[in-house]
Amino acid sequence: MEHHTSLQAVAFDLDGTLYPNGALYVRLIPFITRHFRLLQAMGKAREALRQRGKVDRFYETQAQLMASYLEEEPQKVYERTERLIYRGWEPLFKHIRPFPYVRETLVAFKKGGLKLGLLSDFPPVQKLQYLGLYDYFDVILCSEEVGALKPDPFPFQILAERLGCSPQQILYVGNSVAYDVRGAQRAGFSSALIDRRWWGFPRSCRAQFIFRDYRQLRSYVLR
Repeated sequence: MEHHTSLQAVAFDLDGTLYPNGALYVRLIPFITRHFRLLQAMGKAREALRQRGKVDRFYETQAQLMASYLEEEPQKVYERTERLIYRGWEPLFKHIRPFPYVRETLVAFKKGGLKLGLLSDFPPVQKLQYLGLYDYFDVILCSEEVGALKPDPFPFQILAERLGCSPQQILYVGNSVAYDVRGAQRAGFSSALIDRRWWGFPRSCRAQFIFRDYRQLRSYVLR
């Protein structure tokens, strides 16, 4: 199959894009209830970090912000966040499966000569391994590790560099208008939005393509 002549790569968000968020959230309810204050502090810290743009020593800065909200020592918050949030989800994730037709779509894109990338706001490698998708990607990037969260264009620019493509040659696929579509477009990527709702698409979305089923994305990219 041929693909859009301008496209050289397709890149993806992970959470809610390659697998259904809801399947994980249901399993996380007891965890969320137990660690609500820590998760709330992390959410506040990350919103503050999104306003800052690129920061050095991302994880330490995040822990400092969380500690200020929690009125605790930053090092203890750092260690607790690593243990409970960055690693605590793993036993629950082992039963999560990708959306239907994700694997077939990735295979088709590779056969079509496209490079595949992944950019996530949370560490993606272990999740991809549990999903059985790790080996399909040429580049896997965590925005925390480069120091800026989506929708800042910086992690997208790093992704383009590592893929060896210009931003105009990359389609970025995500499930968030605010973070994925907006961030991709700020960096000069084209964008596609997975939206599995039945009641219409968000008015604010300016993605080039909106789809519910990965077979639709495959048909859109490949000719």
